[in-house]
Amino acid sequence: MVDADGREAVAAVWRIESARIVGALARYTGDFALAEDLAQEALAEALVTWPREGAPRNPGAWLLTVGRRRAIDMFRRRSALDEKYAVLAHDLGEGGALSGSVPADSGAGGADVLWEPDQIDDDMLALMFISCHPVLSREARLALTLRVVGGLTSDQIARAFLVPTATVQARITRAKKTLGAAQVPFEVPPPEERTERLHSVLNVVYLIFTEGSSASSGDDLIRLDLASEALRFARVLTRLVPDEPEVHGLLALLELTAARFPARIGPDGEPVLLEHQDRRRWDQSAIRRGRAALARAGQVGRGLGAYGLQAAIAQCHAVATSVEATNWERIVLIYEALGRLTPSPVVDLNRAVAVSMAIGSAAALAIVDELVAAGSLSNSHLLPSVRGELLTRLGRTDEARTELELAVRLCGNERERAVLNRKLADLG
Repeated sequence: MVDADGREAVAAVWRIESARIVGALARYTGDFALAEDLAQEALAEALVTWPREGAPRNPGAWLLTVGRRRAIDMFRRRSALDEKYAVLAHDLGEGGALSGSVPADSGAGGADVLWEPDQIDDDMLALMFISCHPVLSREARLALTLRVVGGLTSDQIARAFLVPTATVQARITRAKKTLGAAQVPFEVPPPEERTERLHSVLNVVYLIFTEGSSASSGDDLIRLDLASEALRFARVLTRLVPDEPEVHGLLALLELTAARFPARIGPDGEPVLLEHQDRRRWDQSAIRRGRAALARAGQVGRGLGAYGLQAAIAQCHAVATSVEATNWERIVLIYEALGRLTPSPVVDLNRAVAVSMAIGSAAALAIVDELVAAGSLSNSHLLPSVRGELLTRLGRTDEARTELELAVRLCGNERERAVLNRKLADLG
């Protein structure tokens, strides 16, 4: 096998198995930060060994074995009688492989790995909870989740968020130190803490998808790598915590939003607004999956939560044959419910857009003007963009021009800025 093929094999396996490996190592060592380091060492060894000797028959088990061996070596150096070493050595056995579950050698071949499904689920869930722990900053949660749960490299995360690789590495290092200082155990939280902590996990997944679906900066409107990772996380969560309605609500929202991706970008790479999208290009399979997830959210809960309500709005768009045929009155009602559940200027701004379609631009402008008076979203291009559109429809061209010029200055995404500039040009 040539070097390039070997490295590609390592990368492919790592994306699939990395979370399981880190989770298993964290459970065996009791140290999340150490487990992530051990997994990275195993990855580095695979990058050297596989291109030369060929990929093993059980690559995930190979990586886990190497990680455990490194743990054994480290504990042995600390103390020959260290309690952790004794426990790990007992599991690993004299031959250096975990009896019955990992290959006996570190080269190609080896016995079949016997993953325990229940234990894997617990490890994966614990991994998500610890990566999204409330003691971490928002940026640290995003970076750590993508690194540990998603298997992305620091370079890939840096490219996704348009920051230096060193910044991402510093965030991950700081996050692991923070978790260690806070003595956060590697475990699924007890039931009384789980709901609160799950909200943090869902929020991180939502933020990753949001950045993927509408990039805040850069040249690309959509970053499919981030959006796809978020969808994968959401699908995993529905399997790990199937009785939580908001998990299904989030998956529904992501599926229904991603369904429109194929029609959101034109041949020239420019954004295509909703009213101009070819709905025949929407992904009908994703729409079906999203609607099924939304129905499941309604079945397991006592009413929809915030993500479920947003998914219900997305479903209104998904089933409509055109902008004119959309049930805007229902969307307004759902936004009102969402605003009562989770008050936010973004929710109010979106409600204003729906009101403009259901009732008229003048009624919508009154809502937007209240946001302006309150100083809401002062650093976002969204508010002046919507206000400029409403003023344009009302024939107040000079005021609209001022708002759109402000939106252009505040917008960080090149593609969205181009759309705003076109609206300015259309004003004459």
